Amino acid sequence: MSELRGRKILTTLQEDGQLVVELAEEKLPQPTGHEVVVRVDAAPINPSDLGLLFGPADMNTADYGEGRIVATMPDGARRAMAARVGQAMPVGNEGAGTVVAAGEAPEAQALLGKTVACVAGGMFAQYRTVDARSVIVLPDDATAEQGASAFVNPLTALGFVETMKRDGHSAIVHTAAASNLGQMLLRITQADGIPLVNIVRSPAQVALLKDMGAEHVLDSSSDDFRNDLVVALKATGATLAFDAIGGGKMVGQILHAMEQVASEGQDYSRYGSSSRKQAYIYGALDTGPTILNRSFGFSWSVGGWLLFPFLQSLDAKTLEGLRARVRDNLTTTFASHYQARISLDDALKRDAVMAYNARRTGEKYLLLPNG
Repeated sequence: MSELRGRKILTTLQEDGQLVVELAEEKLPQPTGHEVVVRVDAAPINPSDLGLLFGPADMNTADYGEGRIVATMPDGARRAMAARVGQAMPVGNEGAGTVVAAGEAPEAQALLGKTVACVAGGMFAQYRTVDARSVIVLPDDATAEQGASAFVNPLTALGFVETMKRDGHSAIVHTAAASNLGQMLLRITQADGIPLVNIVRSPAQVALLKDMGAEHVLDSSSDDFRNDLVVALKATGATLAFDAIGGGKMVGQILHAMEQVASEGQDYSRYGSSSRKQAYIYGALDTGPTILNRSFGFSWSVGGWLLFPFLQSLDAKTLEGLRARVRDNLTTTFASHYQARISLDDALKRDAVMAYNARRTGEKYLLLPNG
């Protein structure tokens, strides 16, 4: 292989609290063993990527130069992120592209010229060296754009269902349900016959999911939301929620409605019902405090849910089964839709940053590093 040179996005938090995000040149060494070099053709910009890329830095007042942004990190966030000070960190959890070089291992050589998806980190780059054994080989008729989001959202949605089964629940409540992830979860639960309560934030999002065949779609901006939530929980028996919002009152409202349903027809107990209610927070669309008005007894739990620790808890057979389901249904159940496509050069320009960093539900952006 002739020497490959490319560019990648790095984010660095400096000691003085300034966040520097920039395009940097890199030289890739010849891959060895099971390594392959992937020309990254498409990489989605996920909320988890934005948390590393910008975090809570003030991007409105940032200084935008040519291929470089300098922004101010709030003092509290700077202290919380002390461990990353001075480290130039690559960004981009997942992506897809073509294998252009390979190490000597047969598994690596077999991937030359193949279109693959991977979740290797550092995918906001023109090239990425990864382990051949960790990629998903896309179907021959699938494009890199179709496979770019083959890991995070699909495996998260499948992970919700696996968690439901493992924890002994039978139905799911999901917030911010009009997102790409929410639409995948809807299609999975429809296929598997699992009751799903979808919570969205506008009438247009209600219409979107209803058109997809969703039975229970609730608009949290409606005056009737709380009553509608109780009705949906009665119909589904859902005692498990996955919340993408994080801050605010939503988790507490869901737990309260679950308690209300569980307590109907039961003898009064000052400890509340014995029904086990669980809410997992997996996102931070609202970075404010999570507010819990404890009106739901004592049989409840709120925790965090992260994809990669969950995947590490699975046995090899279960994990491969999930990956195979994604691969076999890449353009149907697990199809992603994008608001816009952005080149590597444009990714650090103000207009683009303001658009994709707004993190609006249903507006996913795709980076084309070699576009």
